[in-house]
Amino acid sequence: MVNQSTMSSLSGNDECLGWAARDESGVLSPYNFSRRVVGSDDVSIKITHCGVCYGDVLWTRNKLGDSMYPMVPGHEIAGIVKDVGSNVHRFKVGDHIGVGTYVNSCRECEYCNDGLEVHCVKDLVYTFNRVDVDGTITKGGYSSFTVVHERYCYRIPNNYPLASAAPLLCAGISAYAPMMRHKMNQPGKSLGVVGLGGLGHMAVKFGKAFGLNVTIFSTSLSKKEEALTLLGADRFVVSSDQEQIKALANSFDFIIDTASGIHSYDPYLSMLKTVGVLAIVGFPSEAKFSPPILNLGMKTISGSVVGGTKVTQEMIDFCAAHKIYPDIEVIPIQYANEAFERLLKKDVKYRFVIDIENSLK
Repeated sequence: MVNQSTMSSLSGNDECLGWAARDESGVLSPYNFSRRVVGSDDVSIKITHCGVCYGDVLWTRNKLGDSMYPMVPGHEIAGIVKDVGSNVHRFKVGDHIGVGTYVNSCRECEYCNDGLEVHCVKDLVYTFNRVDVDGTITKGGYSSFTVVHERYCYRIPNNYPLASAAPLLCAGISAYAPMMRHKMNQPGKSLGVVGLGGLGHMAVKFGKAFGLNVTIFSTSLSKKEEALTLLGADRFVVSSDQEQIKALANSFDFIIDTASGIHSYDPYLSMLKTVGVLAIVGFPSEAKFSPPILNLGMKTISGSVVGGTKVTQEMIDFCAAHKIYPDIEVIPIQYANEAFERLLKKDVKYRFVIDIENSLK
């Protein structure tokens, strides 16, 4: 480990400055490390911004039991191309570019061949805390630059702000992917969104862009005015209000549940129409529901994570075309530890984005 004064004097193509957690405390501090040399299919990216995801907190604090330290988190990466390998044709130096939650896959299985690389059955490599093909541990976007195979990079239109683009690479695509898979883009249909955080607020924005009638379900009445006025939702329901829940029985075509706390799905299933779909994008430790509710209405519960490369690029282009922007709070890297604590308290509207370019020195 080297100190910050030493780090500031280091230079060279493979020397990277980041912030890393050293142990299960999850506390982040400056860390110097090397990136791999740019290969023929690689893109070297100067990182300008990185979103702060709940996954960053979980892995830095070893909540999933598989953390490897030192760990540089961050998988909502936006930046500018600074170098490309000889075989790279989709990007050139100076292009705006993004990287999401994974940076490698087998590129041979049926899912990779279908552009669903996130479901690769052989060698999916996450953007941080995974062993890459060269044996190194991947390190994420809380860093000055990264080197990624071009297949897992995304074009960001020049007219779309890089700070806004970063949260699209996890929060945005986590909402968009199941909406497209289940054809939730049909104008006039009804959508319920459970939870109003990073993923939930993006589901609302996509729903309105698709022409849906959108209802937000939240445990916090304090979010009502903002949900209706700023996000443009059509209705706000406090999820503990049993009378409102009963009044909405059989009224939704789709519901997206972004909540990760343990809760019963029965109230939401009861509000679905026949053949309605409940898409789960949160990660509760257990699921609670009554199968007869599914059987009697031919209803579906579906899980989802982020999307493959094809749908992710489609989402970025859709956001640029329709001027859909996440609601963000831009912070310096030095505020990351405080941001983690606020995130745990749900004290953010609705995504922290680290200004890497101007604060990581």
